[in-house]
Amino acid sequence: MLEPFPDLTDAEVDQVRRMNSRLRWAPRFRAPTPLGRMAIQAILGAQASFPVGLRGVRVATRSVTHKGHTVSLRILRPEQGAVRGVHIDYHGGGWAIGTAAMDDLVNAAIVRETGIAVVSVDYTTLPDITFENQIAQSHAAADWVFDNAETEFGVRDLFIGGESAGAHLAACSLLRLRDSRADFARLKGAVLFYGPYDLTATPSVRNATRDTLVLDGPAMAPGIARLLPDRDEAGRRAPDVSPLYADLSRLPPALFLVGTIDPLIDDSRLMAERWKAINGNARLIVVPESPHAFNRLPTRLAARTNAFVRGWLQRRLAAGTAAMAAE
Repeated sequence: MLEPFPDLTDAEVDQVRRMNSRLRWAPRFRAPTPLGRMAIQAILGAQASFPVGLRGVRVATRSVTHKGHTVSLRILRPEQGAVRGVHIDYHGGGWAIGTAAMDDLVNAAIVRETGIAVVSVDYTTLPDITFENQIAQSHAAADWVFDNAETEFGVRDLFIGGESAGAHLAACSLLRLRDSRADFARLKGAVLFYGPYDLTATPSVRNATRDTLVLDGPAMAPGIARLLPDRDEAGRRAPDVSPLYADLSRLPPALFLVGTIDPLIDDSRLMAERWKAINGNARLIVVPESPHAFNRLPTRLAARTNAFVRGWLQRRLAAGTAAMAAE
């Protein structure tokens, strides 16, 4: 089931190791203090006001109210040419920090190379919303895209995905869409980077040490438990918050990506194994020597990983187009 990243060179892996040596001196991410969260969000908000790297892409923000939830969307589409599909994106940040603009560079490359527009969901971060309502808000945003993709973008084919906490919200939203929409088959694929899918903490999370890169290993399991203070372990394992334990039938093709030294590797492995066993259409790419958020680092391997995802999206789009032509 574990599939290494294809055609890696020794030079690429060596560059990742050198990056890891520098990361050992960097602070690890853990739930920020209120003051720290305010500072981080202010910096990220400034980034949204001064976007870079968006050549050939039109960016707009829009607030929508749908199914009782109001959420901001950051919409990226080609400056020229027709839109070929829409990708619903959820940013990372431990559910507590981050903005949709954080994903601009990755999403702009998707738009330029594939012609797929990206709707990045600027969901409300904790503690300004309850965890359950954050999931419901995220689902409402995706449902809005289903309802409006044809009038807004002229397309029916959709994708969904996210990174880290965003992958968790994408998975939760995808399952709710399957259970509520007769046109769920319009969703042609899911791209899920290093997500947490078990809120009781998988073994690799429970065993994370102080040597863990990027994330604060020992703080992970107790931090995840604090997301739902009113639930015991059985409650945190419930399918409404832990996709790993949900009914995974009738789901579209999925691409899971995770690094070998990411403490969330068991989440991706177990989720991909269940998805594939039930649907036969999951692929798990395990990237050697790579920590959490590895595809955001300035390495050739990160660039190749993101290009690999764009190619996967294009192939899925082409497969859907071919199937429609055959009908």
